[in-house]
Amino acid sequence: MTTDGTGDPPWLDETEQAVWRQYISVMRLLPDRLSASLSRAHGLTLIDYEVLARLSEAPLRRMRMTELAEGALLSKSRLSHQISRMEKEGLVRREPCETDGRGFFAVLTDQGWDKLLASVPLHVRDVRESFISPLSREQLVALGDALDVIGKGLEPGRG
Repeated sequence: MTTDGTGDPPWLDETEQAVWRQYISVMRLLPDRLSASLSRAHGLTLIDYEVLARLSEAPLRRMRMTELAEGALLSKSRLSHQISRMEKEGLVRREPCETDGRGFFAVLTDQGWDKLLASVPLHVRDVRESFISPLSREQLVALGDALDVIGKGLEPGRG
């Protein structure tokens, strides 16, 4: 539909198509590269790192599972499987919520904290090399502005 609700949407022009395809390529390649580097050096996936980092920033290094799922953009089911695997590795543990018998917290263990601290320098280096350094400061700010606009349009209840 067009913006007025009639007919087919307009095709992407050459520039729009090129930028869209560049974005898709980067969206697929960048996480794969970051995850492969973390895996080789520290046995972590990018999602493992995201979960550990979010827990490390939370008060008492623990978060409600629902809050963690929302922040990490994972379904509750996907996060539950992720946390189960990470529990087996000793990186996190689950604790029941004292105020809600059905809720659980994901808690960063000391082993998970140590694993995160060991992996941070490599991850920051990889992010800088792959994502930050290729851009000028102006390009980085413009990209941030553009992603903010796109992200706001994707929020639930919009678009």
